[in-house]
Amino acid sequence: MAELQRRKGSETRNQILSFAETAVLEKGFAGTSIDELIAAVGITKSGFFYHFKDKNALAKALLQHYLDREEAIFDELFERADDLNDDPLHGFLVFLKLFAEVLADLPETHPGCLVSAFCYQDQLFNREIRELNAAGVLRWRERFNDRLELIARHYPPKMEIEMSELADMVSGIVEGGIVISRSVRDKDVLPQQVLLLRRFVRRVFLDS
Repeated sequence: MAELQRRKGSETRNQILSFAETAVLEKGFAGTSIDELIAAVGITKSGFFYHFKDKNALAKALLQHYLDREEAIFDELFERADDLNDDPLHGFLVFLKLFAEVLADLPETHPGCLVSAFCYQDQLFNREIRELNAAGVLRWRERFNDRLELIARHYPPKMEIEMSELADMVSGIVEGGIVISRSVRDKDVLPQQVLLLRRFVRRVFLDS
């Protein structure tokens, strides 16, 4: 019985996070109310506060859940790419190709990025959440920078470029691609941008 209750509680919590993410990406955190979330999930207000003591706690859990999911996606794609190719450059190029394919398979435009959504409204959050958001961005920089530094040791860059700046370019291309894609309602924009980035990375390290 205890295990059943624990599982049900976990399912309810995940439902709240799922509905909250959709609402925040559509209209921002300030525009998302607790009342609409409990109505969507079908729970009482006390049921909501059982899982999250206040809206700030929801924000932290929501952001952490999003960051963990993004990390898991990157882990899976890099693992697949590494299995296909031992060469660090070609492995990274395979990763970008796989990433573009995942984005191209989305039924509609990318729903958006919670990191950006939280950044745009950072005045709503406490320091802990702002620092968590920044840590997520820095983790992406670290992940891509480590890969690019490894590539540079095997393939000296053909142009003067800082690997940390190229690492930030990956995030910049994705975030910018999401904005353009959603603005013009064209789901192909984002994967196309990732493939253009792939061509640029190839040019940085190879002659052709």
